[in-house]
Amino acid sequence: MTRDEIFEKVRTILVDALAVDEDDVAMESILTKDLGAESIDFLDIVFKLEQAFSIKIGQGELFPEGAGSDPRFVKDGKVTPDGIAKLKERLPHVNFTRFEADPQSSKVAELFTVETLVRFVEGKLKK
Repeated sequence: MTRDEIFEKVRTILVDALAVDEDDVAMESILTKDLGAESIDFLDIVFKLEQAFSIKIGQGELFPEGAGSDPRFVKDGKVTPDGIAKLKERLPHVNFTRFEADPQSSKVAELFTVETLVRFVEGKLKK
């Protein structure tokens, strides 16, 4: 599948799961901030991705729990360099560029964009 084909399927999934307009779903759209996704929606998104692309997504593989609150990697409300390194290791499909400039733990959820989902699916399909 091409990246555009994956994006179109992901867009359809997000429109259905989050009850948003197709025009609102762009590659740079942040799932929580721009599309209104809440934690319960992430389970639905994972299920729909598995079904649409015939892939298996392990628990915490796409959206790890507690990623921005682990006391070993968060200090004074910011993700430490060690924490960022750990996140990068666990989330190779995420673009950390913006986050690294201001690594507030409250902004970890903003790492998850439509592009993150597309990149994740691309990686799964290559395996």
